[in-house]
Amino acid sequence: MSHASSAEAPTAPVSSVASDLDRLAAEVMADWKVPGVALAVVQDGKVALTRAYGQRDVETNLPVTAATQFVICSITKSFTATAMALLHHEGRLDWTKPVRDYMPEFRLSDPVATERVTVRDLLSHQSGLPRHDWVHMAGDRAPAEMLDLMRHLELSRDIRTTWQYSNLCYNVAGLLIERLSGQSFEAFIRTRLTDRLGMTVSFNLDDLEASDEAARPYMMHEDTRLPAMRLPIRTIAAGAINTSVTGLANWMRLHLGKGEFDGARLLPEALINELHASRAFISAPNLAEFGQALYGLGFQTNYYRGDRMVFHGGGWVGWGSLMTLMPDLGIGIAVLTNRSPSEVPSTLTWYILDRLRGREPVEWRARFLKQRDEFIAHMQVDKDAREKARHKDTQPAHELAAYAGEYAHPAYGVMSMTAKDGALHWAWRGMSAPLTHRHFETFELPEEPHRLQPDRLAITFLTDRDGNIVSLSAPLEPVVKDIVFARLAAGDCTDPAFRARCVGHFKSGSITHRVTLDSESRLVLKPDYQPAYRLAPEQGRRFRIVELEGFVVEFRGEAVIDEVVFHQPNGVFVAQRVEE
Repeated sequence: MSHASSAEAPTAPVSSVASDLDRLAAEVMADWKVPGVALAVVQDGKVALTRAYGQRDVETNLPVTAATQFVICSITKSFTATAMALLHHEGRLDWTKPVRDYMPEFRLSDPVATERVTVRDLLSHQSGLPRHDWVHMAGDRAPAEMLDLMRHLELSRDIRTTWQYSNLCYNVAGLLIERLSGQSFEAFIRTRLTDRLGMTVSFNLDDLEASDEAARPYMMHEDTRLPAMRLPIRTIAAGAINTSVTGLANWMRLHLGKGEFDGARLLPEALINELHASRAFISAPNLAEFGQALYGLGFQTNYYRGDRMVFHGGGWVGWGSLMTLMPDLGIGIAVLTNRSPSEVPSTLTWYILDRLRGREPVEWRARFLKQRDEFIAHMQVDKDAREKARHKDTQPAHELAAYAGEYAHPAYGVMSMTAKDGALHWAWRGMSAPLTHRHFETFELPEEPHRLQPDRLAITFLTDRDGNIVSLSAPLEPVVKDIVFARLAAGDCTDPAFRARCVGHFKSGSITHRVTLDSESRLVLKPDYQPAYRLAPEQGRRFRIVELEGFVVEFRGEAVIDEVVFHQPNGVFVAQRVEE
């Protein structure tokens, strides 16, 4: 394995760092209320140091060891991209080709992006699709289901113009691996990579919890630590791998070894270099010690105090991790924690790097603590500003019962509203909460740290020109327009018996409107001198004319439906029933 010249090589053995590192780890774990940490340092092709601190389970006081299994979250992306490199090397895939060459059903909302997005675009987050994380966060959908939903998601940028992190695109990469290999994603990763590296891995919470040494996750609410909710990662190829720091050390050895591990070559050096190469601009430097933030294929890249760094972090509710490679120096550092993302992995990683390079360590601990304290102090300011932005003393425009119903988006699913005990109640894909009225036609969710939900989400109800509630919108993906959920049909219009009562002839002036049923019990309207129009159920006794945007037909009458009201952009018109 080649390294930089001796002049650039590390100047300190890792053993000289150990006791100071132990002290720092205890301090930063206390600062950030992190229960457990496992770390490993690779140097010169070998595991030079492993450390385990604190508790993998606070309640039962079980210690972290080097074998403790953590969710590594988005470090998983480096495995998915490496698996793609294997398929590319074997000629089963050309990652410069469009995804649709291999997966014809792949669709984005933009037809050009659909046809042109390549496999490398998926792996470097350059598809034009922003996160849209609430499509998968609820944990109720299988990977293949999410592929079908992507065509309904708004893009925020043109293809290959902007780096935008996308778990959903990595989900597609996982499905592609299955399609091309004929194996499950999990089986391919195991047989081609982790088994050959002697790594113990799993891919879901059930298997993690069944392992002998599972870490238990913890999360923060403001400055209080709580046991984390149990939240599965359904975009498996984007973040679901569980392993130990010992296992991750072997993964780092493979990448620092340019595709070679213990004398066996798993993939060519040229492909490792391609995975590590910078492809997409993320951001300009925001700290003096770093260069531009860039992204490769499943790895981020940067420079730290002049040294090239190839790395990936990971974060999820209850977990925070960081894996950092210095390929030119033969150094790798992995830090796994069982707390929602904190600055502990970064603080320990950069301290080790500074010490190994013989430099005066940057005071990251003090710097990050100052930032955190400023953030916590500012939380109340933000809450106050949010409250100040409310238009107080306003009322909803409708009775609460009028908002009750189901509202659907083709990718985000169905939101349900019910009115009970003087409040509106929200339910969506297994989540539920009472809403509070914010102002006018906008309500909002509470903040409930113990439960999964989009805290403080603003939900705005939208009406048609007649004042009927027809949809709701919510900012579930901040960089695109609010996601609109259309109200689902409900009431008499959905009842075949009611529709049968609407059949007949109705006259408005000299025009006769004939209402009939088709073979599937759907209403059809045929006015004189016009084509036949299909009537789709809307709400109550209202139907929309499918072929005419903004035209609604309402049927009225008690024992007999005796009139039709046409709600049109140019006015409201009535037709009376006549004998046929």
